[in-house]
Amino acid sequence: MEIEQIMVGNMAVFSYLLSCPRTNEALIIDPAGNEEDLAARIKKKGLTLKYIVNTHGHADHTCGNNKMKALTGALTAIHRADNDIMVTAAAQAMARQMGFDPASAADITLTEGDTLTIGDESVTVIHTPGHTPGGICLLAEGNLFTGDTLFVGAIGRTDLPFASHQQFMDSIKNKLLNQPDETKVWPGHDYGPVPSSTIGLEKQHNPWLRQLA
Repeated sequence: MEIEQIMVGNMAVFSYLLSCPRTNEALIIDPAGNEEDLAARIKKKGLTLKYIVNTHGHADHTCGNNKMKALTGALTAIHRADNDIMVTAAAQAMARQMGFDPASAADITLTEGDTLTIGDESVTVIHTPGHTPGGICLLAEGNLFTGDTLFVGAIGRTDLPFASHQQFMDSIKNKLLNQPDETKVWPGHDYGPVPSSTIGLEKQHNPWLRQLA
């Protein structure tokens, strides 16, 4: 699997382009800004974008869905719990208020253990509620795409609507820290001293995780 980490938008969001070298099928995670540049990059690499996957329903991660779908024809996918919240009138109004394009309902709703396939490669859904009810991480060949669940040296917020700190910490402890230490951590924002980490390093150095490891 080929992985490209790309910063997009104006909130230091990391988008990820994952592709199969043999078939050139691809998926993109959280393309929340610079959609035309992303689409041009995908075309230049000769890739066929199959899925647009959101790690959760917050507008800073979903605002590129509609444009990216129009540019590529890919299917959008998000956990069903966040899909239900994302399309409410209140959530759409809040997105507009923040200057974001509200996302339409997803083509595919995901749940724990679902697998998305691109050519010879597969990506598995890990449901990690807490930041949002439908927050997910994505696991592919020892690579963990953690959205706003786990950052380098930090964790996501739990002081927002629909969040739960206890549920969030349970998700991290029971779903992420049980991954092998060498598992690569690819966060949803560039908030840390380096753009990526590992589970082992986060156990050692992330102050929020020391009590859980």
